[in-house]
Amino acid sequence: MAKGLQGCLWSMLLLFCAIQELGSWAMHTAVEGPGLGEPGDPALLASGRVKRGWVWNQFFVVEEYTGTEPLYVGKIHSDSDEGDGSIKYTISGEGAGTIFLIDEITGDIHATERLDREQKTFYTLRAQARDRQTDQLLEPESEFIIKVQDINDSEPRFLEGPYIGSVAELSPVGTSVMQVMASDADDPTYGSSARVVYSVLEGEQHFTVDSKTGVIRTAVADLDRETQDRYEVVIRATDMAGQLGGLSGSTTVTIVVTDVNDNPPRFPQKMYQFSIVETAPVGTAIGRVKAEDSDVGENTDMTYQVKDEEGVEMFKVTTDSNTQEAVITVQKPLDYESKKVHTVVVEALNKFVDPRFVDLGTFRDQTIVRVSVLDVDEPPEFRPPSNLMEVQEDAHVGSIVGVVTALDPDTANHPVRYAIDRSTDAERIFDIDAKTGAIVTGKVLDRETAGWHNITVLAMEADNHSQVSRASLRIRILDVNDNPPELATPYEAAVCEDAKPGQLIQTISVVDRDEPQSGHRFYFTLAPEATNNHHFSLLDIQDNTAAVHTQRVGFNRQEQDVYLLPILVVDSGPPALSSTGTLTIRVCGCDSSGAIQSCNSTAYVVSATLSPGALIALLVCVLILVVLVLLILTLKRHHKSHLTSEDDEDMRDNVIKYNDEGGGEQDTEAYDMSALRSLYDFSEVKAGDGGGGPGEGGPGRNPASELHALPQWVQSPDLDFSVFRDYICRKVEQADEDLSVPPYDSFQTYAFEGSDSPVPSLSSINTWSSGSEQDFSYLGGWGPRFRQLAALYAGRRGEEDSEES
Repeated sequence: MAKGLQGCLWSMLLLFCAIQELGSWAMHTAVEGPGLGEPGDPALLASGRVKRGWVWNQFFVVEEYTGTEPLYVGKIHSDSDEGDGSIKYTISGEGAGTIFLIDEITGDIHATERLDREQKTFYTLRAQARDRQTDQLLEPESEFIIKVQDINDSEPRFLEGPYIGSVAELSPVGTSVMQVMASDADDPTYGSSARVVYSVLEGEQHFTVDSKTGVIRTAVADLDRETQDRYEVVIRATDMAGQLGGLSGSTTVTIVVTDVNDNPPRFPQKMYQFSIVETAPVGTAIGRVKAEDSDVGENTDMTYQVKDEEGVEMFKVTTDSNTQEAVITVQKPLDYESKKVHTVVVEALNKFVDPRFVDLGTFRDQTIVRVSVLDVDEPPEFRPPSNLMEVQEDAHVGSIVGVVTALDPDTANHPVRYAIDRSTDAERIFDIDAKTGAIVTGKVLDRETAGWHNITVLAMEADNHSQVSRASLRIRILDVNDNPPELATPYEAAVCEDAKPGQLIQTISVVDRDEPQSGHRFYFTLAPEATNNHHFSLLDIQDNTAAVHTQRVGFNRQEQDVYLLPILVVDSGPPALSSTGTLTIRVCGCDSSGAIQSCNSTAYVVSATLSPGALIALLVCVLILVVLVLLILTLKRHHKSHLTSEDDEDMRDNVIKYNDEGGGEQDTEAYDMSALRSLYDFSEVKAGDGGGGPGEGGPGRNPASELHALPQWVQSPDLDFSVFRDYICRKVEQADEDLSVPPYDSFQTYAFEGSDSPVPSLSSINTWSSGSEQDFSYLGGWGPRFRQLAALYAGRRGEEDSEES
């Protein structure tokens, strides 16, 4: 059908072109004057002939021609053409020779290709008429246009798709959603090919479209997002103003229905049940509930609240902003014994309410939450919770300070035992009765040392000490008057030699460590030992101070330059306590203006005796010095004995190196042999058994007799060596058992060769063998260097002979 329609259109267009060519539309152009003639043509100008011009038809060509023959466009003709073929017609310009061909003899123009107006609407060409023989221009070159005539060959197109629009639910009828627009490539100035109208193909039940503007509007007022939140609407655009034969195009428009707050929150259940232990601390979350809302986005934002008074007092409801849940938490401590079940009314309401939909109903909902409290074994509770006690500082040890009471809150009501946390009472100043909770003093109290005591009392179940509770207890020590008043400082004053009677010397104040509730009141007077004082007077000013004045005219530094004035201070009690302080008054030389120039330092005591406090202090100092001296002496003696025992125990050889050669035979005192004798108990042989008379021990003692003062080694067959063996074994055991001893080797050398040696001594010195027949008299002839040696052996030989006789 479309092809038949198109052929009909082609026939109509061809008929129209023929009418144009045969009718009065033909144009004859005859222009006089040189302006249209060929420039530089003197013959034409001289003769004055009228120049003939071009004659041709209006040129149009229909687009999309599908015939097999070239399409006739038109004919160009010059009025000078007599039809004898002497004129040759040519064209140049756009498409000349390719798209458009001209008959050189007749001037007919044909289109050889299929044209598309949507690609090019017209072509500009230039026509020429030349003499075929001379190839000269017979007419001026003229420009003409071939227009491509439009046909309805392009359908409307939606170029801005895909289209997505939105509209709020429950919008009234006619609410604009969005606008669509289609474009047609046909010529809008020719016919109705480009006139587009719009219509709805699908979705006309809910939406309409303006046929001219393409604006899509709602067709109903009950769009509900909760029922359907998206619509696919098909819009059609038709050209030819919608008439029969027009082309059309379509597009799909997605329309999203947006949400409004038209649905109230609703709890899925009318009752929720939770349980929690009674020991749960404040702030513990019990559970969560949530109200459902069919809306989306911020329209689902909710707030929750507790509506009943009991629930407001015991529980708190907050909103989780992420999940929109109600979080129920404990606001006050729970007690199973007081109440086992709590009922809470929780209400949910929208945070943002649209006033347009208030008439739809209330935008809130309520539910009931039952909270069951679970019983647990709780520690005892202190009742009442008072944490302050008082006790006099002079209370005797064992006096009751107060009583604490704790009860088991559980139904079983287990007995309670009490104790004091010793980390808070390390000195054990207080004790507590484990059964009654009575707190008593454990030591003598002193308010001036510690006026407050903070202790922690423990209360626990008698059969389960893990269930324990603590209570902080503050104990205030009440003051009693047990400290005498004292002078605030060791006062010293100065008086001029030319002082007058009644002159103020010093103002006295006192301090008292006690703190009576009624305040301090002190009384001042001179001590009894200063009653015969005629130099100074003391005046009680009645404001806890006293003034010292001179009582005579002038003082003499030569007679006495320092006065010690004892002052008795008494407090108000009870009981009244007193102390004596001393005011030191120096007599000084002053100038005429009263300024002190110089003072002496010799003191004269006004009273004949010292106070008991001063005597006690003096004795304490002396006793401390004596103890220090005794302690120092004891430490020195202990240190010395320790060093001596270490020396006795150390049996290592001390090797001493001397860098001298010795004095030869005359040097008999090069080494101290007593060091060897101190280590071992060797026998000594003396020259005689005399009592050390002057003949034996005097300076006339001969060298031979000195031999017997040296230690002599006696090889006795019955000598007991077990002493040395035990000593060595004991030392080895000590070294093995003492882990702190460094692991070094100790080489001990003892002057003991052992017993039963098969080799006799190689030395003849100190040999007790009486059978020796060796004669050492020849040593006397060896010279002075061996005289001493000869004397020694000669003397020993004589002693042996005398013993044998």
